[in-house]
Amino acid sequence: MANNYPKLHNAAWPGVVGKGGDSEPIIALDTLLRLTANAEVDGVKFDGIDLFITAPHFDIDSDKDAVKRMSDHIASYGLKVGSFVAPIWGGAGGGSAMGSAEDRKRFVEQVRKACAIGQQMRDLGIRPTGGIRIDSSVGVEAWDKNPEGNTKLIAQTFSEAADIAEDYDEFLVAEGEICWGGMHSWREMVKLLEMVGRPGVVGYQADMAHSMLYTLGYNAENDRILPKDYDWADKATLDAAYRKVADALRPWTMDFHVAQNDGTVFGSGDHEKTGRHCQVDDPNGRLDIAKHAGYWLRDRDGNLTKRMRHICWDGCMFPNSVMESQDTWNKVLGAMIKVREAHGWSE
Repeated sequence: MANNYPKLHNAAWPGVVGKGGDSEPIIALDTLLRLTANAEVDGVKFDGIDLFITAPHFDIDSDKDAVKRMSDHIASYGLKVGSFVAPIWGGAGGGSAMGSAEDRKRFVEQVRKACAIGQQMRDLGIRPTGGIRIDSSVGVEAWDKNPEGNTKLIAQTFSEAADIAEDYDEFLVAEGEICWGGMHSWREMVKLLEMVGRPGVVGYQADMAHSMLYTLGYNAENDRILPKDYDWADKATLDAAYRKVADALRPWTMDFHVAQNDGTVFGSGDHEKTGRHCQVDDPNGRLDIAKHAGYWLRDRDGNLTKRMRHICWDGCMFPNSVMESQDTWNKVLGAMIKVREAHGWSE
């Protein structure tokens, strides 16, 4: 019998991240739902979609009637809902996790709103799996002015958010990405999670591509693992470096994004520079997607963890012409299926 877990999800936020303003237009949620639902490879389709809980996709201030309408709408495409991205940033109604008391209060309130929507969707049966994604909502330069004190503040904010999440029977996942202060290196990420100290409630969201950037020491030269003169043809050295990152963060990992990366950094719109996602079949992609996914989905001994009930594709800041092509999502689905064939299970 073919593996049917983890469930395969697409992500809605690439239609928003890096879009709008002077960049390309935001891609409507309905467009992404249609492309996701229509993707098919040898009779296999996406099981669901992960959502960005922000307008114009899905307003975090939606009332219960609006949440019910959105749930019914997504269900009409034959899709379930998984993880959320909570808009915890200052420009989206939140605030810095290491900012003023008011900033941190707004941060936690955004988490509360996302958790309430998540709980309602679980009750409605549309959302069987998934956590709430957060980050520190601050850049590395600001964090670096007082590393110890700022990490303590971020940990305090995450702990307060964890109390809220527990009330709603939700969990929070911190995105490891080089643009977020206090989370911009693998060592700092582990340190922060240990300081929060809420395993099972606050964990790590491993994006394959962003996590790979940790090996190169962007924004954290002291935590670089790969040598400065690293030759990408040396696959064994990359494997060892990447495994070191995965071994450190896997015990905390509660949400997983399949992705590809060319080892460079990029930003568009008002998004800070971060790992450059590239297309699944990009010849410059540095990852062996199915192989390196196993670094997160299996333990040190090669045993399946079965911790992630669903996995999600993440590909932000692609041109709209790429994202609005059905062929893009068929290729993505094909890669996701290979990950599940290699590291999935059947129930």
